[in-house]
Amino acid sequence: MDIDVLGALQVRVHGISITPTAPKPRQVLALLALHADQVVPVGSLIGELWADSPPRSARTTLQTYVLQLRERIARALAHDSTAPDAPAPGATARGGTAQSGAARDTAQHRLTGGQLAHRGAQPHGAAARCAKEVLVTTPNGYRLCAGGGRSDVREFERLAGTGYRAMDAGDFAGAARQLGQALGLFSGAVLADVRAGVLLEMEIRRLEESRLCALDQRIEADLRLGRHRELLSELTVLVSRYRTHESLHGQFMLALHRSGRRGEALEVYQRLRSTLVKDLGLEPSAGLRRLQHSILTTGPDTRLPAPRPGGDTPLVPAG
Repeated sequence: MDIDVLGALQVRVHGISITPTAPKPRQVLALLALHADQVVPVGSLIGELWADSPPRSARTTLQTYVLQLRERIARALAHDSTAPDAPAPGATARGGTAQSGAARDTAQHRLTGGQLAHRGAQPHGAAARCAKEVLVTTPNGYRLCAGGGRSDVREFERLAGTGYRAMDAGDFAGAARQLGQALGLFSGAVLADVRAGVLLEMEIRRLEESRLCALDQRIEADLRLGRHRELLSELTVLVSRYRTHESLHGQFMLALHRSGRRGEALEVYQRLRSTLVKDLGLEPSAGLRRLQHSILTTGPDTRLPAPRPGGDTPLVPAG
């Protein structure tokens, strides 16, 4: 099973999508996929779907959504198990005009009950049993078994962890490469096409914060490698979106200063200070004030002060 949540939701079994289009089954699959190979309690699923106002039929309705997901899993497994090894009737040997992949898929999806009976009832029954092994009922919930397949979240965490360790070791080129690969797994906002309840919203915020931390460190690695000019356009967008994120503003100030644009770097500081005071009643952190002073008094090789734990104010994306 392959699971993608860093963008649109997509879950595939043997390369075939099992992602439903209906909003609530989609929510159920998203929560199960985010916690693949772990039990998600029934109460959590009901809370995600209906918050504090579940209908009396909540458990029965949830069971219906699970059944619908299992049917999609069973079809994907049956499609894989009934795919003929030999050329289908009408197909030619290599060198002839083979039936197109799209036509084969259409023909396989249109198998009639008689055709399945001709092949034997075993494949469909086996697929149904396997579906229950993929989406497992437990005493208090459900578990989606990924079977060792690919997960973009796990791949992101692996690459980001490697990048952080490279940063700690002073391997800035390796850190920039690994963190860049991790960030490249995001194709958009997390679960961009899923209507999120309270639990999914928490997971979305967690993953977006993880993305922002990796982005912060990748930019820091690029600054250490002298890529300040290449960062200017990216940081222009980021500080507009995260109007109170001090680390990003500090990096933008440093990139501008090293590019010979000291006046603009100081303007970035003043805009951030105005936003912090107006929106949060806070002054910039001591680290950012030191950076401003350094820009006022030293050359463009100024190093960004190391961030201190808790130094950043809460993220406030514009708009």
